Amino acid sequence: MADDGLDALSSKELHDIAVKRARRHFDAKFFYRMMKLLPVAESAAGEYEKSDDDMLRISAHFDDISDSGKGEVGELMRPYYLEYLREHGVTADAS
Repeated sequence: MADDGLDALSSKELHDIAVKRARRHFDAKFFYRMMKLLPVAESAAGEYEKSDDDMLRISAHFDDISDSGKGEVGELMRPYYLEYLREHGVTADAS
């Protein structure tokens, strides 16, 4: 497998590239899976209040999409972003 350069990127960069690609391709499945994973990542990062809000209100998820690449939550979501980008053949230089 050739080096796609993605491992060298920060979690925030991976998030931004993945969200940009999903928006450009109207990939609702990406956002749906992201909304399912966010409460788990937020809980694991100790952000219990955000996690509880997300479980109760879907609208809270939309507010979190832009923040889901930052801090510990971003690090916990990193494998999801890597999997998504590689599944779609995205490389660091093609972003």
